[in-house]
Amino acid sequence: MGTNYKGTTKEINVLNSFIKLVRAHESLSSRLYMLFEKGGLTESQFYLLDAIYHLGPMNQKVLGKKISRSEGNITMVVNNLEKRKLIKKKQSDDDKRIYIIKLKNEGRELYEKVFPKFLKAIMNEFAGIGGKEHKEFQRVCKQIGLKNSK
Repeated sequence: MGTNYKGTTKEINVLNSFIKLVRAHESLSSRLYMLFEKGGLTESQFYLLDAIYHLGPMNQKVLGKKISRSEGNITMVVNNLEKRKLIKKKQSDDDKRIYIIKLKNEGRELYEKVFPKFLKAIMNEFAGIGGKEHKEFQRVCKQIGLKNSK
């Protein structure tokens, strides 16, 4: 179901696109939630481990931007993962206000256990969507995302 707003064609198209994007995100997130929960992680914790696993250690502020989380939220996620001994937080030698976040062996092992299940789940979610559709979807998402980062 789309919008009931009686505006211009452009307004209605934009509202309907927004509604579909939000609903798709919420629907996908709710299905992935169970997968993360079985792994003992929240969505934010998984994405943080994913970023460090693939990109290597990085400072907390950069990490927050990589996974689109606020400074307050990323601090809470980092602190919770540190308590669980999945990551290590170290002050930068150059600037004591900056913390570098590094994956510990326990975090790497947990990530390597959960990631294949995550990949299988999203492969299933995107089944039936062709290569050209993926490219177009990625282009549109990037266009929307870049517009918001200016």
